[in-house]
Amino acid sequence: MFEKNLLAGKRVLVTGGATGLGKSMGKRFLELGASLYICGRREQVLAEAQAELQKATGGTVKVFSCDVRDNQRVEEMMNTIWQDGPLDTLVNNAAGNFICRTEDLSIGAFEAVIGIVLMGTIHVTMACGKRWLKEGHKASVLNITTTYAESGSPYVLPSAVAKAGVLNMTRSLAVEWGKRGIRFNAIAPGPIPTEGAFSRLMPVKSMEEMAKKRNPLGRFGTHEELADLAAFLISDQSGYINGDQIVMDGGEWLKGASEFSHLGDLLTEEQWQAIKPKKKTGSGS
Repeated sequence: MFEKNLLAGKRVLVTGGATGLGKSMGKRFLELGASLYICGRREQVLAEAQAELQKATGGTVKVFSCDVRDNQRVEEMMNTIWQDGPLDTLVNNAAGNFICRTEDLSIGAFEAVIGIVLMGTIHVTMACGKRWLKEGHKASVLNITTTYAESGSPYVLPSAVAKAGVLNMTRSLAVEWGKRGIRFNAIAPGPIPTEGAFSRLMPVKSMEEMAKKRNPLGRFGTHEELADLAAFLISDQSGYINGDQIVMDGGEWLKGASEFSHLGDLLTEEQWQAIKPKKKTGSGS
């Protein structure tokens, strides 16, 4: 499936593409023939990522210093990008999140996370979408959501609210714009170690071991696994997938959603033997 020309000719924008999962996805897209655009807030980090990605892949990378919370700057970025021609793919990856008791959050904390995750995604999607629709250009959008976008989650309320909005936008526009040639899909990744973001969500080392133990596969996901899935979803090979959220978490969400899944981590072998159903004896039928 992953032929070297899988994404040949495609022009792809990854928001938050200079670090972490965004950079890993961008690297994979370049390896598969795409031209890459990345945006972020820190110019030095963008320049370093540009140099690193171009050296590693030999591909073309253009960078833009842009805060996706600022709609005017998003529009200016799109005007510059479109001078080279229309984008073919948008990957909404820019995000912000941290662990905190909800009663300890300020309104500013809500606004910061929702501004990046939800409003930033809306700003960039609308800026691309209006141009695509006007030109009749076929395209695809991939949104990075989370497994708790549907279920909600305590202690990350701003992110849960924002990601739920992104998921619903994904599904709504998949129907509304699908007939006009624009596909929408999402990936909901489980824990994948990244520099910076991962430490904010698991600030204590023991939390990492707890997370691994909770996962049916007993491990975290890898950047390569996410990047390959993303590459498939933005490629023409997945042309009939529209409006879906692919969960990539080793089964963690399913384990947490079931009523008795925690027993496997709590009960000892002796306790399992004690509650084991007794075989019936006798000849009765």
